Amino acid sequence: MVDGGTVASASMKTIREGSAEILVAEHVFYNPVQEFNRDLSICVLNTFSRIYQREKLQEQQRNGTIAPDNGTVVVPLAAGVRHESGLRILEALSATGLRSIRYAKEVRGVREVIANDLSKSAVESIEQNVKHNGLENLITPSFNDAMTLMYMSTKPDQRFTAIDLDPYGHPSRFLDGAVQSVEDGGLLLITATDMAVLAGNTPEACYVKYGSVPLKTKACHEMALRILLRCLETTATRYGRYIRPLLCISADFYIRVFVRIYSGQYACKKSSSKQAMVFQCTGCESFTLQPLGVLKPNPTEANPKQIKFGLPTGPFVGSRCEHCNHQHHMGGPIWSAPLHDEEFLAELAHTVEGEEATHLTTIRRICGTLSVIREELPDVPLYYTLDRLCGILKLESISMLKFRSALLHAGYRVSYSHANRTSIKTDAPIGVLWDILRCWHRAHPVKADRFLEGVPLSAILAKPPSRDYDLDELHPEANPPSRKESMMRFQENPTPHWGPGTRATLM
Repeated sequence: MVDGGTVASASMKTIREGSAEILVAEHVFYNPVQEFNRDLSICVLNTFSRIYQREKLQEQQRNGTIAPDNGTVVVPLAAGVRHESGLRILEALSATGLRSIRYAKEVRGVREVIANDLSKSAVESIEQNVKHNGLENLITPSFNDAMTLMYMSTKPDQRFTAIDLDPYGHPSRFLDGAVQSVEDGGLLLITATDMAVLAGNTPEACYVKYGSVPLKTKACHEMALRILLRCLETTATRYGRYIRPLLCISADFYIRVFVRIYSGQYACKKSSSKQAMVFQCTGCESFTLQPLGVLKPNPTEANPKQIKFGLPTGPFVGSRCEHCNHQHHMGGPIWSAPLHDEEFLAELAHTVEGEEATHLTTIRRICGTLSVIREELPDVPLYYTLDRLCGILKLESISMLKFRSALLHAGYRVSYSHANRTSIKTDAPIGVLWDILRCWHRAHPVKADRFLEGVPLSAILAKPPSRDYDLDELHPEANPPSRKESMMRFQENPTPHWGPGTRATLM
């Protein structure tokens, strides 16, 4: 990420990334780690652009504006060329304009990119770099407050097709303007870098910024995504709009969500059924989700698709954990619906494998990350980690393949999460996971001096397993394709002391 800075009298340096070349002052901060963020965003926008053009064409055919076509109509899209019916993209916090320039040069089917910043020196840098790249016909520099600009663009004919928010820290203050100024069916691309807040270090600060209480859990990175989505959903529903997540990732030191915004009062009423509170045991760390609302068929209606909105009965947990007799912490609300759209991921994979993505430096990592995401169980919120489960019981570590095989042999589904290399995302109840580890304990017993009164392992391992689980025979699906093919699934820290960098000063 390039942060704002002055370019007036300082010596200049050249930064090349993708198809863009920008000139910045020597002291201007440039974070090469965020190149993955920008590369992935370009792939998503290229995919969205094709879908957007197809949907516009179908709408015109339904309205009778153009004659229906029995075949597949392919709209020719090119990068670096102005398309009058294409995407109108706002980069609300543009700094030197690197991201906007890359969007203009590498995203196909763009009508206009508005590169906005509140720093006068940043806007001067944007203007200089737009001319340097010969993109005056595609990029419009804007000197304005991001929130003011979005609030001034809420009329239907002024809205943006896509809005990119990549602030330093939390994006929640921009969400109100963003959900109002994006087109119906438009795309929001949002980054949050305040992971310490979202991951549970300061739950009171997270509640102030996002309206949810995080839990300190091994699934904190996925929980961060779900807190951000819930905040975005509740902001949108105030205006009769709702979200459809296309792709949500936890990467490096930030989270990034790609979400479409739609209008519809009836769909907004389903919002409570997509949100849940989370109860986490303070001892064994098992968690339970309790939805805020439920949907059920309405027996009085003739239409079988008609649903009735109701309140859930509960509580879903007792005052003490049924596994270890400890109390619970309560967190949330969080987004409990799927994080990704499977149809969009399939089309995104086509983009990543195509010619338009071959120039991207981080394409190998993009392919690996998407492969893990496509293997994730879409209907299972949150996950456990195998090392933590073994650590709670003081057990000798069991191999990931053995554990996954035991779950698969027992008839349950299991996957990794892209957010953690030792994750166990499964539809099996936590009691099944403890049972598998009880079977492992029989062959690899815990030392007797570990069994102390009041500790979780004493209560959990004192119970016999309800059945025997197969820990010897490897299930054919235990090793997922992304692992078999040795894809780059989880990124290592590329340099010491890396992270989001220092906040830019306003000049």
